[in-house]
Amino acid sequence: MAVDDVPLDEKVKKTRDLLSSFYSQDTSQNSAPVNTTSRFATLDTINTTSFDADQYMNLLVQKSNMEGLLQRHVEMAAAEIKNLDTDLQMLVYENYNKFISATDTIKRMKNNIFGMEVNMEQLLDKITSVQSRSDGVNTSLFEKREHIEKLHRTRNLLRKVQFIYDLPTTLHKCIKSEAYSDAVRFYTGAMPIFKAYGDSSFQDCKKASEEVMSVIINKLQDKVSSDSESIQARAEAVMLLKQLNFPVEKLKSKLLEKLEQFLEELDLSKEISMDSANPHESPDEGIESDSILPLREVPTREFVEVVHAYHVILPDSEQQLVKLVHDFTTRHFEAAKRQIQEQISSAKLSNRLRFIWTDVLLIDEVLPEAALQDFAFEAACVVVKQYVTSSFSHLVHKISDTLLQIQKDGLGVEYPLMAALEASRNTLIQGSIKVLSDIRNLLDEDLGLLLKFRDMIVSWVLEGFQTFFKQLDDQLLLLSGKNVPTDKVPPGLVLVMAQLSVFIERDAISRIIEEIGSSLFGGSYEYGGSVFVPAEICHTFRSAGEKFLQRYINMRTQRISVLLRKRLTTPNWIKHKEPREVHMFVDLFRQELRAVGSDVKQILPQGLTHKHSRTESNGSTSSSLSNTLRDNRSNTNRARSQLLETHLAKLFKQKMEIFTKVVHTQESVVMTIVKLCLKSLQEFVRMHTFNWSGFQQIQLDMQYLRITLKDNADDEAAVEFLLDEVMVAAAERCVDPSPLEPAILDRLVQVKLAKTMNQEPLAS
Repeated sequence: MAVDDVPLDEKVKKTRDLLSSFYSQDTSQNSAPVNTTSRFATLDTINTTSFDADQYMNLLVQKSNMEGLLQRHVEMAAAEIKNLDTDLQMLVYENYNKFISATDTIKRMKNNIFGMEVNMEQLLDKITSVQSRSDGVNTSLFEKREHIEKLHRTRNLLRKVQFIYDLPTTLHKCIKSEAYSDAVRFYTGAMPIFKAYGDSSFQDCKKASEEVMSVIINKLQDKVSSDSESIQARAEAVMLLKQLNFPVEKLKSKLLEKLEQFLEELDLSKEISMDSANPHESPDEGIESDSILPLREVPTREFVEVVHAYHVILPDSEQQLVKLVHDFTTRHFEAAKRQIQEQISSAKLSNRLRFIWTDVLLIDEVLPEAALQDFAFEAACVVVKQYVTSSFSHLVHKISDTLLQIQKDGLGVEYPLMAALEASRNTLIQGSIKVLSDIRNLLDEDLGLLLKFRDMIVSWVLEGFQTFFKQLDDQLLLLSGKNVPTDKVPPGLVLVMAQLSVFIERDAISRIIEEIGSSLFGGSYEYGGSVFVPAEICHTFRSAGEKFLQRYINMRTQRISVLLRKRLTTPNWIKHKEPREVHMFVDLFRQELRAVGSDVKQILPQGLTHKHSRTESNGSTSSSLSNTLRDNRSNTNRARSQLLETHLAKLFKQKMEIFTKVVHTQESVVMTIVKLCLKSLQEFVRMHTFNWSGFQQIQLDMQYLRITLKDNADDEAAVEFLLDEVMVAAAERCVDPSPLEPAILDRLVQVKLAKTMNQEPLAS
């Protein structure tokens, strides 16, 4: 029956069976019970070995309509069945070609094997013949071979005997040529014979050899202890002594002591090619190494080679060697610390660290047990942190030195306050920028030692700025005379520090924050949660500026108060003579005020001027007070009562704030000092008793001050009020408060004004 005549389902089944037989599928594993198949049958089971066609058709008829069945038929006939036929045809063609190839191969093998059996028999006969002839030769030469081997052994023994007899002479030759390693090698080679026959046949040779070896041992010991020998030569001598079973523990101790002495005598404080173009080159290459030489003459590689030699020759001395290399590295870092104290640049520090790191890597290669990289990392952290701290401390001292230039005032040399303020500002800003630039240079170094703790360096810098401003605040307090007498500190210095504090609060902190961002963070700097707290620093220096300004006022006021106290304490006011002129203390008072004006004009800005003048309604009763006192001259008690009533009325009517908050302006500082001095004058007046002449002298002095102060006073009303307070206090303490006649008072004041006309006007 032709293939085309076979029904379609049967054809598909046969094709599937052929494919299954070709791929050798295990139908036992993939098959399932019929009941299971029928139970869980689906339309997707057509490609399984448990496929049931009837069940599939029933399921297909149930789930599909007529159009679906026709469509499924078309798909299977057009695609699936056709593909299976094509695959089957290809399988038949491929297997047919393989069958033809296998047939050809079998034919060739049959032709090649033909005649091989005969050749194998011939080869076996030849091998048997060769073996028999070889056995015959061995039998005939057996006796001669044994004789030759016996003679060879005898010859070797004679050579050894001759070597033993010649050993003492050979050892003497080695001593003359200082070939101690050859001597040890010859003697150790002869030791087995001496152990076996040293007490019989070779007794004399053994004794002579031992005597020569004792000389060699002594020479090796001397070599170990000699300072003229290199460390490598001494290490080789120790190795030879160990081969001779000589106890080298004491010698090992001597070697280690020598190495310690060698390290102690190194001058690590000197720079090694620090300023050379290549910091890795040693300027002393080519200098002959010695055991005791300065570091500038001993390359580090020699020390590394020595450590390596000791580590190999004396493996049990590892702990001592680790301690030595740690000491060596520590001394390197100690030298770096000393250089930091001398204020080296960041370039020199990075070169020093690079040099140290090179040594560390070299030593770590030969002695990894020392963990020298971690040790160097910890030491480098300390050194770099000290460098950062030292940079800020140096900046504090530079600012302090700049401010101390004002001390020249005490030596009679004028040093402008504005110059000192500008110098201190520039030192602060430029010094901070330089510190950041130096740290930036360190961070830019491609050095493995520094790369490990870059973030730590940035943190140290931020912490350093915080500490720097705290130290600067402490230093300014110290310079302001915190622990020294006030007269030892120039008032101008305190005023400069007040303005420097204002500058730090208003300008310096913001500029430093910008520099930190650009230098350390490559942009803006967010300081939230950082160790550097700008708000805290601003608050500190805002408070410091107020304290220094107040201290300046107190210093100037105290100096003037001393003058006023002397003025009122010196004369006997009960016996005071009639006044003839304004007292000299007024000139001194005005001179001190001019000094204050000179200070504040240099560095303090001008404020908004609001002059407050007083009227009679405010209680300024100079003329009325004089009239009242004059009208009641005959009745002192009544005059006192009138003064008291006037004073009480003034207290209830006066609504003037005398002492206001001091601000950093010229007018505020000058007026505060004037007010404090007049208030002090009032208190000093209350401590004395005056006759009518003394009262008139106070009246004259106050009238002169009233005229000379009010034109330049920012708060004229307060000055008038305080001058009245002085007069009231004097009247209260006077036994006969009789004022001067207005004409006489005006004439005396005009005479004083004429004398001082050509003098410098009072600074406001």
